Amino acid sequence: MSDLFSTVVTNQDLHARTLARFRQAGIRLPKLSELAAPRLIDSAILAALEKVDPDAPDPLNLYRVHWYNGPDRRRQAAVPGHIVLPSALTGVAAKIIVALGDRFPIIAAHKVLAAYGCLVPRLVTGQFDLDRQRAVWPSTGNYCRGGVAISRILQCRSVAVLPEGMSRERFSWLEKWTTDPADIVRTPGSESNLKEIYDACHLLAQDPQNVILNQFSEFGNYIVHRAVTGPALEAVFRAVKGDSRLKARAFVCASGSGGTLAAGDHLKASLGLDIAAVEATECPTLLRNGYGEHNIQGIGDKHVPLIHNVFNTDYVIGISERTPDSLLVLFNSEAGRTYLRERKGLPADLIDQLAHLGLSAIANIAAAIKLARYQGLGGDDAVLTVATDGAAMYGSQLGETIDTAFAGRFDALAAAEVFGQHLLGIAPDALIELTRPERERIFNLGYYTWVEQQGVSLEDFDRRRHQAFWDGLMEMVPVWDRLIEEFGTVRA
Repeated sequence: MSDLFSTVVTNQDLHARTLARFRQAGIRLPKLSELAAPRLIDSAILAALEKVDPDAPDPLNLYRVHWYNGPDRRRQAAVPGHIVLPSALTGVAAKIIVALGDRFPIIAAHKVLAAYGCLVPRLVTGQFDLDRQRAVWPSTGNYCRGGVAISRILQCRSVAVLPEGMSRERFSWLEKWTTDPADIVRTPGSESNLKEIYDACHLLAQDPQNVILNQFSEFGNYIVHRAVTGPALEAVFRAVKGDSRLKARAFVCASGSGGTLAAGDHLKASLGLDIAAVEATECPTLLRNGYGEHNIQGIGDKHVPLIHNVFNTDYVIGISERTPDSLLVLFNSEAGRTYLRERKGLPADLIDQLAHLGLSAIANIAAAIKLARYQGLGGDDAVLTVATDGAAMYGSQLGETIDTAFAGRFDALAAAEVFGQHLLGIAPDALIELTRPERERIFNLGYYTWVEQQGVSLEDFDRRRHQAFWDGLMEMVPVWDRLIEEFGTVRA
């Protein structure tokens, strides 16, 4: 609903100062419509982009914050990057279609899109002071990296808040992109410790110069994924379908912040599919009101995100952390790759593409297989999902898994066991097909986080029950596009 956001400039002086700084720095902001359909981007910008390193803090890289980057991440592709996993790998007849997030610029993960959708609306309405305020990005990894990247490009000081137990690769990236070690706040625990992140943000929020951009409650995260990721996934499906009888049956995605799940709202409206949320069985919050700890980095737990449209969700699927941990080794070790090539007959180019799958991506794929088995899907059916990031972000995790789960040695026998247990052996358990009472239960569970702990009003909490609320949020897309256009930033 538009009443959640400003539709006009609220501080003309601040707006003018931000505009002057952007003009001086040559920063121009892409509209959401351009990120959803990058063919609309000015040809001069596209030509200039070919000379820009996709991992550089260059303002032009804002025009790569979309799903249509090609394999070199420099040029656009006609269709967003994706993999269609064959039955020889998944063990199910249905096509599992995976959109690739590691083609996004700077952080090689699609969370940079969410960060853009959360910060830019504040800038174009004069609600963020680049000279005095800091953007605080609470996350379990990729979102805070995306926030730091967007902030640096937009000349905004930022703070990353994430658990100390996340992968070393995340911290190495942050250490290179932040200017002050104090701008990386390490909270206790790991993937399962979101409450500790919130506690740290409460302390930071006591300073009015800190603006908390909480991906779990920022509706800009929902809006940008429904507006940009949803149409991208629809384009992928239509390209795979071609003239065939293929039918999109489901969109499967880890619950995480609830942002990427918003793409499912677009896909349900356009393709008529079901939406399935994924979580770790070690922490079955949506499944059983449960708790625990897990290592599927990037998916969150122990609460229901404020921006999760629970009443439009059809399934909850649990996946054990052992599955993505083990399959990460299978897909990226020499023994695993040899097994897939020589014993399972997978082509080399497909095996190479498995490196595009990080831990949460593999969890999504396993859940897609589980749902395909539960629904009895056949060769004319497709399940869509996403890979937030690739295996490059988990090199340290791969080595740790080999040491702890495979006694330091991963060979052909171990590869066969992993393939049999974690792909062919996936059973349709830890899965709920949601009825109205089940949706009510999950929705109500969010009360304790958002109303009791985080201070959301009961009225604002309850209006999220209705699909009209979520559809109304999308009224902001043309408003933000107009404000971005009126912002008047320099031409390339």
